[in-house]
Amino acid sequence: MAKITLDTLESHLWGAANILRGSIDAADYKHYIFGLLFYKRLCDVWEEEYEDRLAKYKGNAAMAASPDEHRFHIPEGHFWADVRKKATNIGENLNAAFEAIEDANQRLRDVFQDVDFNNKQRFPDAMLEKLLQHFEEYRLRNADVEADVLGNAYEYLIKQFADDSGKKGGEFYTPKQVVRLMVECIQPDEGMSVYDPTCGSGGMLLQAVEHLKRQGKDPNTLALYGQEKNLNTWAICQMNLFLHNIDDAFIERGDTLIEPKHLVGDAAKGIRTFDRVLANPPFSLKEWGYDVWSKGDSFGRDVYGCPPKSYGDLAFVQHMLASLKSTGKMAVVLPHGVLFRGGAEGRIREGLITSDLIDAVIGLGPNLFYGAGIPACIVILSRSKPDAHKGKMLIINGAEQMVVGKAQNSLSDANVATLVAAYLDYADKDKLARVVETSEIAANDYNLNITRYVHIGEAAEELDVAEEVAKLIDLQTRRDEAETRMMGFLKELGYVE
Repeated sequence: MAKITLDTLESHLWGAANILRGSIDAADYKHYIFGLLFYKRLCDVWEEEYEDRLAKYKGNAAMAASPDEHRFHIPEGHFWADVRKKATNIGENLNAAFEAIEDANQRLRDVFQDVDFNNKQRFPDAMLEKLLQHFEEYRLRNADVEADVLGNAYEYLIKQFADDSGKKGGEFYTPKQVVRLMVECIQPDEGMSVYDPTCGSGGMLLQAVEHLKRQGKDPNTLALYGQEKNLNTWAICQMNLFLHNIDDAFIERGDTLIEPKHLVGDAAKGIRTFDRVLANPPFSLKEWGYDVWSKGDSFGRDVYGCPPKSYGDLAFVQHMLASLKSTGKMAVVLPHGVLFRGGAEGRIREGLITSDLIDAVIGLGPNLFYGAGIPACIVILSRSKPDAHKGKMLIINGAEQMVVGKAQNSLSDANVATLVAAYLDYADKDKLARVVETSEIAANDYNLNITRYVHIGEAAEELDVAEEVAKLIDLQTRRDEAETRMMGFLKELGYVE
């Protein structure tokens, strides 16, 4: 039997969303579609494993069904086939199956958090019957669909829901090409730990895995960590990782700025550190925890000061910096205002620059992110700059590196390659990049506004001032001569005395 292609699976999943269309809000589709997809995959893989073990143990059904023989345990009576036997109260039986699977698998606890089919106003039995029939069109065993294909189809669906839900989409999804740009700049490698403190649906962690695959290296050697505040988004992240066959990532729930979960040391008061850290925190978050940080952060992350009440961007940056090993490197997406705003942000920015922590600033074009039409930037910080980078910073103006779209702009593979090459080369490139001495930035009052350093417009023509003044004097002389001749003619004609 041929394996299911990515195009087929994407079309199939979007077809499931069409069944729900009109019955519930588009922003809610993802919880139900993701939940059913995940449940179907768990059941199909369990059956595949069971048949394999049954052959291995010469027909011993008890041994073949043992939880020790399966990646995840599905309690008796709660398989997909069991739910399909029910013609009524289908939603109630689905909910019971989800709850039983969570109870039987610690790593899946709360993963079906917002999936509630037991509402006959929303989900009458006839609709659920149609939806389950749709999901049965394809078997989702490993033999039928590779984990990467299933995971990529899932990510496609995440993107489609981000498109559909507009502004809300940015809360859990960062465009893949932006993530790839970040990952290829900081270059995670085998054996490294990678951390995303605002991990959303897990795209940055997965792109780190993909980066190693593209290099022909072993992604299983990566240690993946993340934290996500929104419980439903955390559940989407867990499913996304599981569907990519990654079930050993450490994804915690909670507010990273107020209650960081990846801790070490006595009484767990120290921030765990990682080789690579990357994130797309919410832009200019208002309710970020100022009341707590303004009294002094208990984890000591406020090394360069407390950000202002209305802008949490640099709180995330300082948390990420505190999470970096002494040889670590990080990339963070930020709004442009962080580069030049004054006050508390200006003081923090000055501290980061004078400590020689900022390795590069990459300016991006407008309207690349869901719900944020303003241009953003990627700031790369390093605790171990190469000697050639010390006392310097690379400024890249990528404002024109994008593909203009009707509703939203995007980065092409060529755009990503150009920006990555500019960063890795770390050299001046006309109308794209410039290596700037820290002393020049200090002279500009630590303002990192990209256009101060890299101009992409037409260069102004250089003028020889002395030559231009001579031209002006000549024109004035010729004007005076013409005026004298004209007055002479007027006198001859009697118009003036």
